[in-house]
Amino acid sequence: MIIGVTGDTHNNLKNIKTICSIFNENTVDLVLHTGDISLPKSLLAFNELNCPLIAVYGNNDIGEMESLKEAAKKFNCKIYQEPFFIEVENKKITLLHHPDLIDEEMIVNNDLILHGHTHRFRLESIDNCIVFNPGECAGFMKNKNQIGLIDFKVKEPKIINF
Repeated sequence: MIIGVTGDTHNNLKNIKTICSIFNENTVDLVLHTGDISLPKSLLAFNELNCPLIAVYGNNDIGEMESLKEAAKKFNCKIYQEPFFIEVENKKITLLHHPDLIDEEMIVNNDLILHGHTHRFRLESIDNCIVFNPGECAGFMKNKNQIGLIDFKVKEPKIINF
């Protein structure tokens, strides 16, 4: 199973289209979005994915929570409050927006923690838990945006620049 990771897309519809295309080309089985989608039209742009999308709300989603929830119902998408816990292929994953919510208990109880908010790449191993943020996804500079691919057969997440 391959998981795609993105976040902080902030209504950049052009980048969302590219993100979906990259994930589809890489036959991703599930996409996890770390929040800050911002508007329902941006969430709906992810309907081009060939797989399910699970997202959490970020700080820029607060005013649109109800409309984002309604948009999620229109395609294969679920959106949750952070932190959201999921198990995929016997791997415990926490999906959240704010990295300051990460604590020792979360690290001990997870194999993988995915966060957004900072728009900065992070790949850190803490007590056998990988903490990962692929970095900027909504920028306008070519090849400065990043998304992540996680294949549990490979130890380290892969970054794709676009």
